[in-house]
Amino acid sequence: MHLSKAVITAAGRGAGQYPPTDGVQRTMLPIVDRDGLTKPVLQVIAEEAIESGIEEICVVVAPGDESSYRGQLRRYAANLRASFRGEDWANEQADRVEHLEQRLRFAIQEEALGYGHAVWSAREFLDGQPFLLLLSDHLYVSSEPRRCARQLLDLAASEDCAVSAVQATREHLIHQYGTLAGRRLPQRSDVYTIDEIIEKPNPTLAELRLHVPGLRAGHYLCFFGMHVLTSTVIDILGDLVRRNVRDLGQIQLTSALNELARRERYLALETRGSRFNLGVKFGNIEAQIALAMAGLDRERILAVLAGSLAVFEQNSHRS
Repeated sequence: MHLSKAVITAAGRGAGQYPPTDGVQRTMLPIVDRDGLTKPVLQVIAEEAIESGIEEICVVVAPGDESSYRGQLRRYAANLRASFRGEDWANEQADRVEHLEQRLRFAIQEEALGYGHAVWSAREFLDGQPFLLLLSDHLYVSSEPRRCARQLLDLAASEDCAVSAVQATREHLIHQYGTLAGRRLPQRSDVYTIDEIIEKPNPTLAELRLHVPGLRAGHYLCFFGMHVLTSTVIDILGDLVRRNVRDLGQIQLTSALNELARRERYLALETRGSRFNLGVKFGNIEAQIALAMAGLDRERILAVLAGSLAVFEQNSHRS
């Protein structure tokens, strides 16, 4: 399976990051990446795909947002060059932003009808080809030299089938994620066949239907926020859209993935790395610390954290 295309779903405004997202798309909020450069979140996600071998990227947005994205990216690059004239880091980041803006394509989700509907909105861009799917509010830090997306793409290529990234997740967090039942492959302790997926289950339902042999007690396999999917998923989603089949009031990707598991070979990879959900409380802070700890600013962030904790403890004892 050869993959050259990726889709990033970014039509939501990000209620968990309000009020900043009232005036700017959540994926344009800044974060300091591993290389020490401050970037829009969208750039960090896009570079996850590009540095994993993806050539074309489509961002699914709400009506009217394409011009806003392009305008913000162009202004950001121009302001870097004007404000930090002659600075190498500014020129490097401006070059990256300009290159990204030129290679991005956009698909419009005309109505907010769910995650599955957002993915289906990219059907013309995909043109029947398999693709890498990424969320706009998840960032990833790999624990090995390959990017997390590259790990997923490598397995999809070798097994010639759809693959979803998963991570063993504590029971009290599974209400945030799609959660699955599956069985380990005999030859790979980190790869599972997928039997069933339930979107954001409660612990009782998970205990009844989503137990995975071999996982630690109190843990379940939850989606990691990235998938390699075949064109069959777009066909299934198209059928759900035509018949207006909804789960929890929306057209869910999970519904299509369950049908995919019935039709085709479909695997899950326990990815070597960590995901950081920007849409939850303190998600941006956790992601920022993780990126800094994994990058050029590791020693600096360690010193800052240690210093802040020491000051906090001193002030606590005084009070």
